[in-house]
Amino acid sequence: MISLAGRDIRHEWGKYVFTGIGLGLLIGVTLTMAGVYRGMVDDGKALLDNSGAELWVVQKETLGPYAEPSSLNDDAYRSILAVQGVAQAANVTYLTMQVRSAERDVRAMVVGIASGEAGTPGWPPYLVAGRQITRSHYEAVADVASGFALGDRVRIRRNFYTVVGLTRRMVSSGGDPMVFIPLKDAQEAQFLKDNDAVLQSRRRTSENPAFNRAGVPGLLDAVITSQSRNPYVNAVLVRLRPGYASDDVAESIERWQRLTVYTRPEMEGILIGKLIATSAKQIGMFLVILAIVSAAIVAFIIYTMTLGKIREIAVLKLIGTRNRTIASMIMQQALGLGLIGFAVGKIAASFWAPFFPKYVLLIPGDTIAGFFAVVVICMLASLIAIRAALRVDPADAIGG
Repeated sequence: MISLAGRDIRHEWGKYVFTGIGLGLLIGVTLTMAGVYRGMVDDGKALLDNSGAELWVVQKETLGPYAEPSSLNDDAYRSILAVQGVAQAANVTYLTMQVRSAERDVRAMVVGIASGEAGTPGWPPYLVAGRQITRSHYEAVADVASGFALGDRVRIRRNFYTVVGLTRRMVSSGGDPMVFIPLKDAQEAQFLKDNDAVLQSRRRTSENPAFNRAGVPGLLDAVITSQSRNPYVNAVLVRLRPGYASDDVAESIERWQRLTVYTRPEMEGILIGKLIATSAKQIGMFLVILAIVSAAIVAFIIYTMTLGKIREIAVLKLIGTRNRTIASMIMQQALGLGLIGFAVGKIAASFWAPFFPKYVLLIPGDTIAGFFAVVVICMLASLIAIRAALRVDPADAIGG
């Protein structure tokens, strides 16, 4: 009995194999798109894991500090430390900006960490080279994805920082590498106005008639001094004592400090459900489009190959071959094409994933789901060719 798939592989192996390779590259793109989404989710979870926090205290009624701007007074952590169940509370600032080193700019999230030691919330949990920050100014720890090396001098706003340590997988929810600097320096970089703006602000304050009429000694100097300070942070990272529930401590802080507090599940919901929701929908649309295109390609190729074997199919019908047997042959041909494509796609995705600028996470679950999706798509795509084959008249075998 003639095997249509076997016949194509023997006599038209080039067309069949190269068609499978082309389909495989399309499948590889599909697997990569799924990996990009998984990578975005993993980046968000890594951001939360590496912060070392169990609670995030932010400005009231905001989704800070990652999804929205948040501003707190930098002495708020003292009151939070007094709340029952709180073991550690540390200020932190986050600012996404261009960090310059020599002639190269790097998009990075600059993190201001409070003074302390390794293990303090907000600090990088481990280093792959160098040491942690030990000075109160002008030292930095950078993620290796930034491309910085130990000893490099990087510029953040007006100041230069020496890279004294390197860490890994410390990234923002958008995949930007992190650069850690002392909190005071980060406050200055984020909140301090430039010199011209400070001078103009002082001039407007000194020319304000209200201050001239007040006649209070030292009042103007006090206002000018307050304008030069940076008493703000983006969030307070909290670590709990053993035996305390995060929901209970969060409720207590919200009640007495009049601030908004997020637990780990709530912060994950913000990052995944809100911050990357649009990107997830866009990737989902691409996956649907790619699946439709893959099905169309398989359907067209199998239909074309089937039409090229009308005489053979007519002969099979003439000798009494059942329609079920003919249909299974065509479906085997489609599945063989899909298996070649899936193997090529998996290899291609694994090969080019490390070269993507964003983190691509290829997980076994997506690979298995992709395999079954390819099988289903190939089976559905073969129905058009099967319908055409079953309509062949056995008399064509004699008339041809």
